[in-house]
Amino acid sequence: MKKTVQNSKDSYNDGSVDSATPNLQYYRPQTRNYSSESIAFDTRLDGKFKIGNVKNTWVVGSDFRHYDLNQNNIISSTDAIIDLYNPQATQFTPCLNIASSSGCHVRGYDGTWSYFQEGVYFQDQIKWKRLSVILGGRQDWFNDQSHSYNYRTGQHDTSYSQSKFTWRAGLIYNFDFGLSPYFSYATSFTPQDTTNWQGRLIAPLQGKQMEAGLKYKVPNKDILITASAFHIDEDHYLISDLIHTGYSEDAGRVKSQGFEVSANANITRNLRVLASYSYTDARFAKSNLTSRKYNPYIGEFYGAAISQEGKSVPQTPRNMFSVFFDYDLPKAWARGFGINWGLRYVGFNYAGNVESFKAPAYILFDVGAHYDFGEVLPALRGLKAQLAMSNLTNKYYITTCGAGGTCYIGQGRRVYGNLTYNW
Repeated sequence: MKKTVQNSKDSYNDGSVDSATPNLQYYRPQTRNYSSESIAFDTRLDGKFKIGNVKNTWVVGSDFRHYDLNQNNIISSTDAIIDLYNPQATQFTPCLNIASSSGCHVRGYDGTWSYFQEGVYFQDQIKWKRLSVILGGRQDWFNDQSHSYNYRTGQHDTSYSQSKFTWRAGLIYNFDFGLSPYFSYATSFTPQDTTNWQGRLIAPLQGKQMEAGLKYKVPNKDILITASAFHIDEDHYLISDLIHTGYSEDAGRVKSQGFEVSANANITRNLRVLASYSYTDARFAKSNLTSRKYNPYIGEFYGAAISQEGKSVPQTPRNMFSVFFDYDLPKAWARGFGINWGLRYVGFNYAGNVESFKAPAYILFDVGAHYDFGEVLPALRGLKAQLAMSNLTNKYYITTCGAGGTCYIGQGRRVYGNLTYNW
């Protein structure tokens, strides 16, 4: 039994009272049940064929996902006038079940929710001499149904259906001196079964991506260097509704562009290094939404509402950099043992949809060790153990912040290990 002091039936008090006889409600859960069932599978066929000097590697397949949720959460309550200075003097009959008394108030809901998505896809990798081309496509069907009864708002049934064909294509040419330029174009489709505060279904997220880059394998060296630039447009990008709490809204079109560079190299027989840097500029490219800026120091929104168009997408770092080293100890010292270490840098990101303030950048250090049992006992070839520690210094840092000043603390020091066997 939970007791909550209220000033009225529909508004909770924060702990202070202005009257000696406020309303007191007793809550009693009547039913609270949840059950779910999910089915998912992915099947595919692949093969190869050759036409003259052109080699083809094809794949066709289908994936299926189905999810059912049954839930009910019904609570009954009753009102009683109580004198806070003499609570023992108050007498009332608790609401023991929904139909026990006309004075019982029923809240909650019960219903079912069903999610279904089916996709069929194909891909053909075409190779002619040093040129490789990939062509692929996918058709998706999505359906969402719900049947629920809310004891405040009544019956509510919904049914949403969406479908879309998406495709992708890419090509890469491998020069004999190690350079491989490439280009790719792809479209995407992600169902969104979310409604806005008016009950309107938000359209599926649809995207277009272009990427061009270079891969360079240094001749006679175990060194691979890659560089790429990308441009992504996404329509019907989903963000939180800052006015109607608990709802989402369509932010319109978001444009993301940037570049990435990475290097993977064996510096010596025992020492390897992996380094990468990325720059991402993600902005609301076309939006009719407006927001006010938020000052986290005073805990209030301020100024007039301004357009979100052209502003940075919140919680998206612009700069990220990492470098990791892995060193196998000399066999004469510790056969099969290795150590690794490195750092991760994550740049600042904005909070709010109109760049209200920044969550600061941070750097984390990681270390680890690994052991290959097969180096000592040939019978255990393929068995490896690894121990790692992330955030070595147990640094306190903020990952992202919401528009209302709520910030999220990052993961502290964590130690974990695993044992794997490959054959």
